Amino acid sequence: MKNLIVIVLLTFLPFSCFSQNTPKKDEEKSEMKPSKNDDGEWDLTVIDTQFDYFLNAIAKPMSQYSESYLKTKNTFLVTEWNSYYSSGKYRNIIESGIDYNSRENYGIKFEYKLYQVFAYVSWKYGLKMNRLSPSDATR
Repeated sequence: MKNLIVIVLLTFLPFSCFSQNTPKKDEEKSEMKPSKNDDGEWDLTVIDTQFDYFLNAIAKPMSQYSESYLKTKNTFLVTEWNSYYSSGKYRNIIESGIDYNSRENYGIKFEYKLYQVFAYVSWKYGLKMNRLSPSDATR
């Protein structure tokens, strides 16, 4: 009886070593998504302690930009960012894609903050983004 139990255990032991996780058919992608705040305005949450410092002390003020300028720049910058994310380029800097619809009216505050995310990444990590204004990309 002992031998039978040992044989059964040895037979099933290799099967228990295989991973229990089943591979996912559609790879999940991490994305930054705009969301509306309590006031109904679009908002973007940036989880980096230095971003607020950058926004308040280094970034150009919002009054220096028009909404259409920011929307145009963001459309190209998001495409470039998502291209880097999809290709795995700058993996240590770009950890998620950005879900952005250029036809959506996000408002100037959101467009400004998104644009400053690109300027911040350029400032902090030296990542060169082709459509970022050189004066905003200074280090």
